[in-house]
Amino acid sequence: QVQLVESGGGLVEPGGSLRLSCAASGFSFSTYAMSWHRQAPGKEREFLAVITSDGGSTNYADSVKGRFTISRDNAKNTAYLQMNRLKPGDTAVYYCKAVHGRSRDFYWGQGTQVTVSS
Repeated sequence: QVQLVESGGGLVEPGGSLRLSCAASGFSFSTYAMSWHRQAPGKEREFLAVITSDGGSTNYADSVKGRFTISRDNAKNTAYLQMNRLKPGDTAVYYCKAVHGRSRDFYWGQGTQVTVSS
């Protein structure tokens, strides 16, 4: 059974930091690129960052470049999103996604809420 389980969300003050985790099971994690996305109320889901299957390359949306860092640990079947200098506009449900490099099969996690507010 394929599972992607996000954790680490919560309430944080502006300027604060959070680290999200995405724990994978039921598939060959090290053969999938991992990405993070978010969706705020009333808005479309937005791409944030992606990391290749071996962790050798990353790419970021302009909205988070320099503030967020994506990483992965293939030995732990887990991807991470370190979020620094958070702003109220970062408030959203954050999702991780796994995409196979060849087949393009993909899986989504269930999401974790991040709220940035004083």
